Amino acid sequence: MAERAAWPVVQLTSNSLEGCNMLSNPQIAQLKKSCLALVAFAALCWPPQAAAQQELNFATGLTQFRDLGQVLPRYLQRQAEALLQEREREIVLLQDPQSLARRRAYVKQAILEAIGGLPERTPLNARVVGVIDQPGYRIEKVIFESLPGFYVTANLYLPKQGQPPYPAVLYPLGHEPGGKSYEVWQRMLATLATHGYVALTWDPVGQGERVQIWDNDLEQPKLGSSTVEHTMLGVSCLLVGDNLARYTIWDGIRALDYLLSRPEVDPKRIACTGNSGGGTQTAYLAALEDRIAVAAPSCYLTSWRWLLRTIGPQDAEQVLLPWLARKLDHGDFIFSFAPRPYLVLAAIRDFFAISGTRRTYEEARRVYQALGAKDRLAMAEVDAGHGYHQPNRLVAYRWLNRWLRQRDEDMQEPDITIFDFDELACTPTGQVVTSLGGETVFTLNRSRAQALNPQLTWPRSVDELTSFRQEIRRRVRQLLSIDPAAATPTVEGYGVIERDGYTIEKIVYWSEADIPIPSLLFLPRNQTRRQPVLWVDGRGKAAAASPNGDIEWWVRHGHPVLAVDLRGWGETRPQTSTKGNVWNDYFGDYDSAMTCLLLAKPLVGMRARDAIAGLNFLESRFAGARPIVIGWGAGTLPALYAAALDDRAVAIVLEQMLASYRSVVEQPVHRRVLESVVPGVLRSFDVQHLLASLAPRPILVVNPVDPLGNPLPLSRAVEIYQSVSDVYRASGAAGQFQ
Repeated sequence: MAERAAWPVVQLTSNSLEGCNMLSNPQIAQLKKSCLALVAFAALCWPPQAAAQQELNFATGLTQFRDLGQVLPRYLQRQAEALLQEREREIVLLQDPQSLARRRAYVKQAILEAIGGLPERTPLNARVVGVIDQPGYRIEKVIFESLPGFYVTANLYLPKQGQPPYPAVLYPLGHEPGGKSYEVWQRMLATLATHGYVALTWDPVGQGERVQIWDNDLEQPKLGSSTVEHTMLGVSCLLVGDNLARYTIWDGIRALDYLLSRPEVDPKRIACTGNSGGGTQTAYLAALEDRIAVAAPSCYLTSWRWLLRTIGPQDAEQVLLPWLARKLDHGDFIFSFAPRPYLVLAAIRDFFAISGTRRTYEEARRVYQALGAKDRLAMAEVDAGHGYHQPNRLVAYRWLNRWLRQRDEDMQEPDITIFDFDELACTPTGQVVTSLGGETVFTLNRSRAQALNPQLTWPRSVDELTSFRQEIRRRVRQLLSIDPAAATPTVEGYGVIERDGYTIEKIVYWSEADIPIPSLLFLPRNQTRRQPVLWVDGRGKAAAASPNGDIEWWVRHGHPVLAVDLRGWGETRPQTSTKGNVWNDYFGDYDSAMTCLLLAKPLVGMRARDAIAGLNFLESRFAGARPIVIGWGAGTLPALYAAALDDRAVAIVLEQMLASYRSVVEQPVHRRVLESVVPGVLRSFDVQHLLASLAPRPILVVNPVDPLGNPLPLSRAVEIYQSVSDVYRASGAAGQFQ
């Protein structure tokens, strides 16, 4: 019989519980044995039968709850729809240059705030490391530093015919394999060069020669997909108040700086075009950069209404937060460029819904028309899937000629030599991290986190603790945007399960009108009842509810237990994902979590609200009782936030909790952290501050884990929580935090 690994924490003592009227001395000893030291052998020996588990997950079988897995997605869509409708009422007022200028400034500021601002310009230290000579054009291999030690590998395509200065094209790339060596990119860039354009492209973060999380042993990207790497880095960036787009946009701005440093380039004739992720960067750069004269994003622009109905939020740098809460949409990228020439390129069978693209284009067309510039906005569609297909490339060439050369003429794509990855590479090994070293997004973000100062002083007296607690609550409410839960939630019962010595009531309470919380209320028979327990388990309410399981121990010792499925967990977990198993393994419910952040309402805060509604239910059911709150796994942080905001939690047990938010930015790879992310949290507080704000209430932290879910060594856990122990000691509650 296997024993669960346990972190040898100190147990609650009778002194630590004095005045709580919660547990007797024999119970404290048993608590140490069965809960705190986590030796629940029986739960491992008698796994629940399928029928019993189905009985515990009762709501799905009820007619009115058959779509429980859609409760959270539909709720978020309704929230988003309300904001998008408010935006539409604002957009109709964009009828003159003055209103458009105000909107443009608003959008630009929103982008900058979403990404954490832009860095200061530093020397590019650009150098040409190789040249490929071809008929009609040449390719220079260029390395520059967008930030000190942050190397960007680029290819510059230069025409041989005509007279400089030439018009130029900035060409950001999407997620296609091979980075700048992808065949379609080579064809388009060579075509531009043979027709008298200078064109610059570069490897995006995480692609081509710029993989950020590299496996030296296997000599390949550690995370496989570039979108997974982007989001892995992006989650860490969010914690410091940034977005991965801070780095991708800055690469683009510095690429433009380099392009304009070349004597061959006419600075007044600069265009930007790219496909997919390159379309994203085109939209961003065009909205921010006055130096760009013409924009043509391909296979990116749609609308958030259609994104949420179809594929959901994309990888980290493509989701600016909190875009929807700011009442912004894809059309705002176009407005920010008006009345300069803008070409929307789309594919009818793209995963970016064409219906959204068409609606966004029509919205922008009305704005351009109101400005007397309707000829400067156009849209082209191709009956194909995702990609910069030749029909759209031909339209783009003509658009560039029209506005950069003042002549409406086509370009034909010549036959060219397609070079492989190594031939276009700028580094000897084909990877910056193994050839040049330097900085990565991980190291840059870690340095930014280390420089943060949340301006919080650890309390050293009872008076200081009171002020500290108030400040933490203020910051938590601000960052989590938690609305007050109903004082007495609506509750409905759906039957009773009889077990030896106790019963289980199957109930649903509503945290808010559209959010049912399926729950199990365990009630001991024939003995004096003790403090109720709110059981918050990220695996769902039934995970520890089997006979002889962890919940049963508490019930057999007289504690009513309310086990809950907070929104998006247990029976309410969304049944479908747009991203696949790899994404689910790394990021959990990515779609819901990221949509919550778009709304400026982190999912962990919504779940904390659900937990507080559970406390309200317990108060109404057991008058005057002060509950114990127990969080397990992903349930620990919602439980902790709820306890930090609500004094009714008399004691808190947190098992397998993420040790700290800072730990996430201190290692490059993490797992299932996103659902607990609060953007910019490290600017305001960390887990340790939340724990300290609970003093002098008893807290047990059992087996805290690192960002991959591995239990920390005792010495590391003690180090992380030393400040919390000091606060408890200073407040006269030494021993209450274990």
